[in-house]
Amino acid sequence: MMEHKIIMAGFGGQGVMAIGQLTTYAGMVEDKFVSWLPSYGPEMRGGTANCAVIISDEPVSAPTVTQSTSAIIMNEPSLEKFEPEAKPGAKFIINSSLVFKKIEREDIEGFYIPANEIAAQIGNPKVANMVMLGAFLEATHVVSEETVLKVFTKVFGANKEKFIPMNKEAMEAGANYVKNQK
Repeated sequence: MMEHKIIMAGFGGQGVMAIGQLTTYAGMVEDKFVSWLPSYGPEMRGGTANCAVIISDEPVSAPTVTQSTSAIIMNEPSLEKFEPEAKPGAKFIINSSLVFKKIEREDIEGFYIPANEIAAQIGNPKVANMVMLGAFLEATHVVSEETVLKVFTKVFGANKEKFIPMNKEAMEAGANYVKNQK
C-alpha cells in the first residue's frame, strides 16, 4: 500500500494552503484517494498555518496526520512542531531562507532549499511556495509536476493561467535544487 501523509506548514500568507490544495487536487486527478485538512493559528496572515494532505492508493480513513511521511517546512516554529511527530524515514523539505536550524533526528532526511532567494531570482518572491513544492515533488514523487500544472487553473481559476509559466519555472528550480543535493 502506498500512503503519503504530508504536513505543509509555515506562516499565514506563505501559500502553504495553496500548495496543499494543488497537491491534493493533483492526487485526485491521478486517481488516488486524497484528503486535505487545513489548520490555522489564531491570526490569519502572519500566524501559523498548516495543512495535512494524505494521498493514498486506498481510501483515507481519517484526514488527520500524526506520523508524517514527509513535510514542507516554511518556517522555524513549524520545524519545531512537526519534526518530533514524523515517522522514521520521513523526508523534510525545509525553507533554508527562513529556517536556520537543522533537523535533529538522525532518521529523517532533510532537503534544505533557499526558496526565498530562488523565488527572488525568478522575479517574484510569492513563488517561494512553488519552489518548495517542486523540491518536494522531486524528493517524494507523490504526484507529477505535470499534473500539478494541469490542475493549476482548476484550483486558482482561469484568470490565474498567465502565472503558470512562472510557477512552472519555480517548481523546476526547486526540483533542480533537490537533484543537486542527492
